[in-house]
Amino acid sequence: MKVLVTAVSFSSKISGVQRHAFNLVRCLLAHPDISTVHLVIAPWQREMASNAGLGHDGRLKIQVAELQPGSISRNLWHYRDLPKLANYLQPDLIHLTYPVPIDASALRCPVVLTLHDLYPYEIPANFRFPHVIFNRLALRQCLRSADAIACVSDATVQRLKRFAPERVWQKAVRIYNCVEPVSPRVARSPLSELNGKPFLLCVAQHRRNKNIPLLIRAFGALLSRGAIHAATNLVIVGITGPETPNIHEIVAQRSLNRRVFFRDGLSDSELQWCYERCDALAVPSTTEGFGLPVAEGLLAGCRVICSNIPALREVGGEHCKYFALGRDEEVALAESITASLKQPKPPAIALPHLSAEALGVEYMNLYRLVLEKSLAKAASESDQNELRDSSALREV
Repeated sequence: MKVLVTAVSFSSKISGVQRHAFNLVRCLLAHPDISTVHLVIAPWQREMASNAGLGHDGRLKIQVAELQPGSISRNLWHYRDLPKLANYLQPDLIHLTYPVPIDASALRCPVVLTLHDLYPYEIPANFRFPHVIFNRLALRQCLRSADAIACVSDATVQRLKRFAPERVWQKAVRIYNCVEPVSPRVARSPLSELNGKPFLLCVAQHRRNKNIPLLIRAFGALLSRGAIHAATNLVIVGITGPETPNIHEIVAQRSLNRRVFFRDGLSDSELQWCYERCDALAVPSTTEGFGLPVAEGLLAGCRVICSNIPALREVGGEHCKYFALGRDEEVALAESITASLKQPKPPAIALPHLSAEALGVEYMNLYRLVLEKSLAKAASESDQNELRDSSALREV
């Protein structure tokens, strides 16, 4: 089977969407029935793709799309140029790694969409006005156009049922994100400033739902009360976003400029270094589609502190320390951090259901089902055309 995977995105630095795209390719290449994977990236993603560790499998073909930076150019490419590329490459199926506007009538093969979340509806503050309007329109159009929707969690499936009509969510299945351990032998430090000092870790893009200001406030309160080691720092790993100015303002207000470090675009080995050496990983999100850092942290043997929301419960199970959002959430988070730090670091947790091999089978099962339905639909349309032609001949 030949699959075209689109990974064209705005950032030249790695984020959750790009990590999913590269991990999806790993899942597909783990299955023997995949003959070719065409991975489409933007020109500014070349280095990112090169550093993704996808190996040298001859079945993987990198396609660099010709487009300019900017959301208008990206959307036009997906709607206008993706069909041209697909007609040239002739894949059996197209897999979109996040919602984009597509011209389904111009595509000659089925389309599968990965749905991470419903943020444009759940938390519109993640998108500046009027961008949220266009994000909603693109999401709705893509959900209607896709032949199947692979939701990254049961929590995302449930939210899709809340925000989309039945004809849309009936196309949905749950296929988790792929998360596999990184060899500790290649781990290297991205933060020489720490010099062996203890630190808390947060892996999150600067968006409203990630709730980074809450973590900064709780961290500052713990330091001021002497509830954690006086040399403890906070490391926040993630690309900038709409909340970046507010986050930096809160850091400055609490005079934490020398205690809070920001990093983005870390390689797998650098991120692994952070997971292995942090005192604890904090994930205080108000809503999530999956919670990739939770799974990565468990695989690395982190103490993990999470907000008590469905997606993080689904990923973390009984292995995390949960705190309640809402009233007194800052106190609840601070107490959860101190309670976790008093416990010994846990062993690394095995998550075989998130492996490339296991998920490769799930993707292939979905693809086969989609292709079977597509062939049945084509046969039905052909029969109907023959009946109309026969009827027209009789009338003549």
